[in-house]
Formats: sequence, structure tokens, C-alpha cells
Amino acid sequence: MGFKGDQYKWKDRKRHLGMPLSFTRYALSEDRLFLETGFFSIKDEEVVLYRIRDISMKRNLWQRMFGVGTVTVISSDKSAPKIELKNVKKPKDVKEMLHKYVEEMKINRRIRIGEYSSVSMDDDDLDDDDTDDIH
Repeated sequence: MGFKGDQYKWKDRKRHLGMPLSFTRYALSEDRLFLETGFFSIKDEEVVLYRIRDISMKRNLWQRMFGVGTVTVISSDKSAPKIELKNVKKPKDVKEMLHKYVEEMKINRRIRIGEYSSVSMDDDDLDDDDTDDIH
């Protein structure tokens, strides 16, 4: 039970009062984000990193006092469109690490999303014969 092995870049558990006293586990590999919940009945979720659309973080007063926070991941995955990594240690570091691996995965797979223009224009495309003589 749990995430064992060195294939993970990051692992943590949901924490209560800053301590890992939970049966909710999180892990990040080079290409996927994993969520495992439960003790008797275990539910596994995973999201391929290139499907992640947005990553946000929040920390309320209690979370700041205990050095934890919640990282929320929005994806285009049908079974897990929203994953909350609740009460993880060093949430800013987790968010940045996740962002780094998501971007690397998208670059490696040559995936472009609406925010990135799929049309490539160079200086020659901007020169139009009709606009040279504008007065």
C-alpha cells in the first residue's frame, strides 16, 4: 500500500495539524500525478501531466501555522478534472515542481493550448505589399 520506489519525483500525504496522519497519499512521476485514498477500500486516480490546464495554491491561517497548503490541479482528464492536494508540506515548492514537469511534458509532446498561438509568424509574414505605401 502506498507509493514505494524511486520512480517518484515527489511524494506526500494529506496532513492534519502538520502531521501525515491520513490515508490520502499523493505522488508525482515524470509524466503523471497520482492520488490514492482509503484504507480498506482504496481508490486510485491519476492524471497525465500534459492534460493539466491550471495549477493554483491556497493557504488559510491554520495551514500557514502548520507549514502546509492546498494545491489545486485542473485538468482535461474526464475522470479527474479537479484534484486537490490537501495540506501538503511546502505547497509553493510542490506547485512550482508540478508546473515545471507539466511544461516539460507539453514541450516534449509538442502540445499547444489556446494560450499559445499555433500560428507562427515571422517578419516576412508581416510585410504586406498593400501596406507599404500608407500615407
